[in-house]
Amino acid sequence: MTPPPASGKVALVTGASRGIGLAVAQALVARGERVVITGRDAAALEAAVAELGGPEVALGVAGKSHDAAHRAETVERAVAAFGRIDHLVNNVGTNPVFGSMVELDLEAARKILDINLVATLGWVQLVHAASMREHGGAIVNVSSISALGPAPGIGMYGASKAAMIQLTQQLAYELAPNVRVNAVAPAVVRTKFAEALFAGHEEQVVKSYPLGRLGEPADIGGAVAFLLSEQATWITGQTLVLDGGLTLGAGLV
Repeated sequence: MTPPPASGKVALVTGASRGIGLAVAQALVARGERVVITGRDAAALEAAVAELGGPEVALGVAGKSHDAAHRAETVERAVAAFGRIDHLVNNVGTNPVFGSMVELDLEAARKILDINLVATLGWVQLVHAASMREHGGAIVNVSSISALGPAPGIGMYGASKAAMIQLTQQLAYELAPNVRVNAVAPAVVRTKFAEALFAGHEEQVVKSYPLGRLGEPADIGGAVAFLLSEQATWITGQTLVLDGGLTLGAGLV
């Protein structure tokens, strides 16, 4: 397949060896961007880079998003390889526990906040200092529909994603006019990360969705690509809900 003409734009997408992050990277490469992708599994990242078109258009940097050294290395290598970072997509997220908030282990709560919220801010700070302060850019944070109301069993995850929406608004205010910051809030998307929410009872879950299906990674990838595009240059501080109509009725998950 002949690659599209290079747009000159460079994007950093965290958690992009598979699922939503990889779909975002695919959408950006399809319109001519080069991408830097991260993930914990070096082999999975290598496969993703090959799928995206190889080292001319993609660079993978393995590591943990909440590791400050990994964040610094990734931003440094991105600028060294491609000269700048125009777009940042904070997609990494974790939810290692399922159960009620009153019984939640506080160390697990701290881990969720560290990965889902603090690391997001860390990426923004580094990318802004390395490139966006001078050149401008756009950021999209991947939140969740669980941020919009009670989500049984994943309350701390929802709380962290609600905080991400507030962080998005704060950063949009502080970084304007040169940097736009928005978020997306997906409902259940067919990924390995969300498997516990639908595996074995998908038909029952889907009944709550007016559009009659779960989300696919490409649904989110296309929306994120739009928010990063020239067609969205008057949009900042917003959260785009991507839910197949779920919030038209009762219940969030």
